[in-house]
Amino acid sequence: MTRCAIIGAGLAGLTAAYQLRQELPEAEIDVWEGSERIGGKLHTVPFDGGPVDMGAEAFLARRQDAHEFFAELGLADEIVYPSGLRPLLYSEGQTHALPTGGVMGIPASGAAVAGLVSPETVAAIDAEADREPIAWEVGGDQSLGALVRDRYGDEVVDRCVSALLGGVYSCGADDLGVRATVPALAEALDQLARDGQPVTLSAAVGKVASSSSSKPTGTAAKPSPVFGTFRKGYATLYERLAEATRAEIYLETFVTGIQAVTGQGGAALYRLTGMGVDDTLYDAVLVATPAPMASRILKSLPGATAQAAEHLSSIKLASSAVVGLRFASDVDPEGGALPENSGILVAADQPGVTAKAFTLSSRKWPHVAKQGTILRASFGRFGDDAIARAPEDELVDHALDDLKTLTGFDGRAAGVEEIYTQRWFGGLPRYDHTHIETVRRAEQALADADRVAATGAWAGGVGVPAVIAHARRTAQNLAQQLNS
Repeated sequence: MTRCAIIGAGLAGLTAAYQLRQELPEAEIDVWEGSERIGGKLHTVPFDGGPVDMGAEAFLARRQDAHEFFAELGLADEIVYPSGLRPLLYSEGQTHALPTGGVMGIPASGAAVAGLVSPETVAAIDAEADREPIAWEVGGDQSLGALVRDRYGDEVVDRCVSALLGGVYSCGADDLGVRATVPALAEALDQLARDGQPVTLSAAVGKVASSSSSKPTGTAAKPSPVFGTFRKGYATLYERLAEATRAEIYLETFVTGIQAVTGQGGAALYRLTGMGVDDTLYDAVLVATPAPMASRILKSLPGATAQAAEHLSSIKLASSAVVGLRFASDVDPEGGALPENSGILVAADQPGVTAKAFTLSSRKWPHVAKQGTILRASFGRFGDDAIARAPEDELVDHALDDLKTLTGFDGRAAGVEEIYTQRWFGGLPRYDHTHIETVRRAEQALADADRVAATGAWAGGVGVPAVIAHARRTAQNLAQQLNS
């Protein structure tokens, strides 16, 4: 009987367990999870009006592989889409329509951000194409923030790019790599360099924007939604996965290492070490935890596995916090109302505002609107763990004060009916300009490991579809080793 251990019951671990079950129907699969619940960074909370996600709330709906996977799980009919309302951007003490036509807040021309940045910055953007070309290495990476600051100026980074990326990555643009976070832009820069054309930011952004907006001649179909989610929250997904794995899932156990032992016939077997684990011997182990924890676990083994651990140890994590609020009304007694927008992003250089963004959930998602007036306030970027550790009362006060500053809506007066605070310590990897190379080296080392593998958000990139795809590939490769 083949026995497999998976360390971590988040999305990556549960997906890997599911895929192993498909590849090895008769295997015994144990999943070891350190926290008191499954789901990892997916967390659906039972508000009185209905379930609300306090972790990731959406996935890229244009990933066909994700749709196929959800259909395989029998969840196709559970997917819903947003209302189509646009977010606002708060900067210089007022809200603006979020600029369109660029790439993750990076404009192709000054006109796109006129009114949001100074006339001098608008002029600098429009003159960028005439400057000395960017020293861009094909296939390489650079700091996204440093690149945009150099070519367009600080205002574009702080008021546009970091505002957009802060909610996705819990990092400012300076802590992120171009290729690691905006691969389409990196590919456009590559193409300019290969074609012998001047490598400029405006030309690369223009390439990406024109490519994404192009459609076949004569096509008048409405664009498909960019994002989707599950009607009853991500618990729909992680609970279905847990059921389909037919695995034993052990909660509140803390795996600290792996020991290699010699089994009958001289074959290598593995035993987990830590708190709450037993002496079961496994034919294979798959580590599905954040990179620093994966590094600590893997370094307990010698050779290629320890080499992979060394690479993973350099990956840093960003912490954040989310405050979910349900109000009695979306209009306060003085007539202040929540805007008819999907959310509000906050410029990184905006003084006096602690939140980095608000998701107006009951505006963004029609199915949530049926549950009442609900929103989420997000806090924290890489390097600022203090806000994630702040007392709940302090976070709630920041959320309500900032909401009134941004919208004029007095949530206290409207009536706060429900509060949920979720802290994500080390919630996301920092996808900096060295991240892709670090992952490549770690995976190269793990390729030489004997039936030990690793996956997680650090490996395949941010977002639910990316995590699922990498976890499935990793489990398939591990099954091939076991079957060979």
